[in-house]
Amino acid sequence: MYILGNILIGLGTVVDILLNIYMWVVIIGALISWVNPDPYNPIVRFLRAATYPVFSWIRARLPLSAGGIDFSPIIVIAAIVFLRYALARTIIETGARLKGGIG
Repeated sequence: MYILGNILIGLGTVVDILLNIYMWVVIIGALISWVNPDPYNPIVRFLRAATYPVFSWIRARLPLSAGGIDFSPIIVIAAIVFLRYALARTIIETGARLKGGIG
């Protein structure tokens, strides 16, 4: 069980890091949307490609917009924070318990 514990700790850590990176992509994408960036800039294109599908999915299901402010990035960030605590930490703690650690 020691090896399986290490694998789960590694998997949970990778999930946590990926969710953290995507949270920063969402934050930067939301900040970029407040200005008028060059749509041909590769960074802007990447940010839009990485965030637009998720934002549009949230907007279609929860039309939360008040005074021109889009709340979909806040919903996405809240979901990421929830997944970091509910999913990543659960995987890491399960791996620590399998190793025999306290977790």
